[in-house]
Amino acid sequence: MRQMFCILFAGCAFLSAPARAQEAPETLPLWAGAPPDGPGPQGPERIGKNGAVSNVAAPYLIVHRPARANGAAALVVAGGGYARIELGKESGPAARWLQERGMWTFELVYRLPREGWSDTAVPFQDGQRALRLIRGRAAEFGIDPHRVGVLGFSAGAHLAGMTAAAPEQARYRPRDAADKLSARPDFAALIYPVLTMMPPFDHTRSRKSILGTAPARADSIAYSVERRAGRAMPPTFLAQAQDDPIAAIENSLLMFDALGKAGVPVEKHVFASGGHGWGMAPGDAPPHVWPALFLDWAGRQGWMGKSAPP
Repeated sequence: MRQMFCILFAGCAFLSAPARAQEAPETLPLWAGAPPDGPGPQGPERIGKNGAVSNVAAPYLIVHRPARANGAAALVVAGGGYARIELGKESGPAARWLQERGMWTFELVYRLPREGWSDTAVPFQDGQRALRLIRGRAAEFGIDPHRVGVLGFSAGAHLAGMTAAAPEQARYRPRDAADKLSARPDFAALIYPVLTMMPPFDHTRSRKSILGTAPARADSIAYSVERRAGRAMPPTFLAQAQDDPIAAIENSLLMFDALGKAGVPVEKHVFASGGHGWGMAPGDAPPHVWPALFLDWAGRQGWMGKSAPP
């Protein structure tokens, strides 16, 4: 599998430019040395059904270089209830789709909270660190550091939303110069998102993975993205099906209302049907139009640039 290029992913050599065109994307380790709040899991990554990843001891980015870069970049975050990371179904197809449209894309392979870490907030450490690393390499990659966004699915949308809502919260001790940079994304796209940890919409695996089965109300509020969203939140795109059986549609509705009250530009698309976990939504189900809607929104916001193909 393409996620298993380097043992432990610490010290992987980048591929040369000619090789990149022929081989799998390169990887970029998030942390030099051991990540915070270890020890974490033992042994290699586990690759499950549809390329889902778990047992992540050393988080990293999978880097997708566009053939005709437009200067924009996106951190792409798959879901999986914080119990696995759906690279094959969600972040991989989305990252390649955006790459084809001129964006640098970076799939985030993040630590999972119930895999031996001393703090269940480790995914949010990885989200902040990832955005800072992308900005730290912006000049090298030809990325505009003011056009770096985040696209998340399901629990990945929760991780993306938490990062966007509280980018400067000190989640870990700074390691290097990259940690002096902002972790705030310039735009956020949240697709069939898990966002609230508040009852009666708190019966998700994501909430149990982060907060356990009986969290304090203060903790539920602290990890509810709609409760953290304020004027500093970036422009946001929401897409979800009304019949979503995993994340109630209220996740998007509450977020839309919170951003509207904060004066943050927000666009919401609710589909009558489609369920959960559709990724790029192939076929003719109602959500299949979301990529085109997102591309139109991103273009109107100025994120895609003039060189992006349709």
